[in-house]
Amino acid sequence: MAALHLTRLSIENAEFFAYHGVRQEEQSLGGRYQVDIDLWYDASRAVVSDTLSDTVNYEDVLFVVNEHMSGEPYELIETLAFGIATDVIDRFPLVHQTTVRVRKLNVPIQHIMDYVEAEVTQMREE
Repeated sequence: MAALHLTRLSIENAEFFAYHGVRQEEQSLGGRYQVDIDLWYDASRAVVSDTLSDTVNYEDVLFVVNEHMSGEPYELIETLAFGIATDVIDRFPLVHQTTVRVRKLNVPIQHIMDYVEAEVTQMREE
C-alpha cells in the first residue's frame, strides 16, 4: 500500500461581522467573529506542478466560510463550525480532514473574557 503524504494548509483569524447567537440582540446587532481552518490534503501533484488547479484554493474555502457567516443565523457556534467543516469536506474532494475553529469575540454576558471558541474536526470517510 502506498503511503499518503498530507499537507496542512491553515487559514488563521479570518474575521467576520455576523448575526449569530441565541439572544435577540446578537441576531439584530451582530458581533465580531474569527474563524481558523486547518485543511489536510495530498498536495503532491500541486508541489510538482506549482499550479492552483492541483491544490485546494484557500480563497474558495474562505468563500464557503463567508456563505455560512453571512447566511441564515445559527444560534450556536458549535453548529456554525460544524456546518463550515461539513461543507468544506463536501465541496473540496482533495481535503481528507479539516478542523474549524469559530471564535465569538463579543460575548454578551457579564464576564470579562477574550472570546468563546468552538472547534470541530471532520474527516472524509474512505
